[in-house]
Amino acid sequence: MLMKEYRVCMPLTVEEYRIGQLYMISKHSCEQSGGGEGVEVVTNEAQIHPRHGPGQLTEKRIYLNSKLPSWAKAIVPRFFYVTEKSWNFYPHTITEYSVSFLPRFSIRIETRFENNNGDNSNAFGDTPTPAENVTFLDILSDPIPEKHYKESEDLSRWQSRKTGRGPLQRGWRDDHTPIMCSYKRVQCSFEVYGFQTRTEQFIHRNIRDILLVGHRQAVAWIDEWHGLSLEEVREYEQTMQEKTNSKVKASQNSAGLLAAPRPAYSRSISVSDERSLQRMGVTMAALPDPSTSSAPSSPSHLQTTHE
Repeated sequence: MLMKEYRVCMPLTVEEYRIGQLYMISKHSCEQSGGGEGVEVVTNEAQIHPRHGPGQLTEKRIYLNSKLPSWAKAIVPRFFYVTEKSWNFYPHTITEYSVSFLPRFSIRIETRFENNNGDNSNAFGDTPTPAENVTFLDILSDPIPEKHYKESEDLSRWQSRKTGRGPLQRGWRDDHTPIMCSYKRVQCSFEVYGFQTRTEQFIHRNIRDILLVGHRQAVAWIDEWHGLSLEEVREYEQTMQEKTNSKVKASQNSAGLLAAPRPAYSRSISVSDERSLQRMGVTMAALPDPSTSSAPSSPSHLQTTHE
């Protein structure tokens, strides 16, 4: 299991970001939905947690087959989605990701929001994350994929009419007021021999990009959400969820994905068997030499069940 802690600072207060986060996630999900892919909201309801108290439980299905690398598509069925379950006990949230046909795949993200510049070495109050596993992400200067760049979201050019904040300048994290930090402890695991390291590294690269883009947008869109009450942003969230769900289902129907019959069988592929790997489109050169690996001698199996 690969664990890292990401720290992302923003020129906001924790209370402001509570509104901005809900607005940003709803708008971003709708923008990214279409063509048979996107985010479908299954559940979004208030819930009382026995440990953390009152909060919000959200369950989503994230359709993203075309965003996978070619080596991953070889083992993923066409009808593919990731289940996201999130418990929001602001300023503390827990989000878990799973895939039904990959029981050895999991991602867990625990988040704490604090009004500081990321200088808390133990934001989670248990065992501090080793320094080598902590990464600061700068929403101003860290690069993002070119396809996600928008001049209107470039914080070196951003100026908020409502708050007078911006543009950000190099070193802004040291003296900007207000400032807050999103501490995210990310644990990802894909315990399948020959795929574990590659998959976990791929996951962390994508999480890094998602965190940078999302937090940039929350700041850049501040004039759209600043001043909204929690009730008002929840109404906006509900409206956007309905719109997003409709876009996902409509595009899937037009592509014939929902109407197409799904194979009613399950198969087990041994990822230590060369012929199985070749059928999956993976060459042995892409995998470590078993004779030099410390992995268990018994083969791991990848269960791929079409539902």
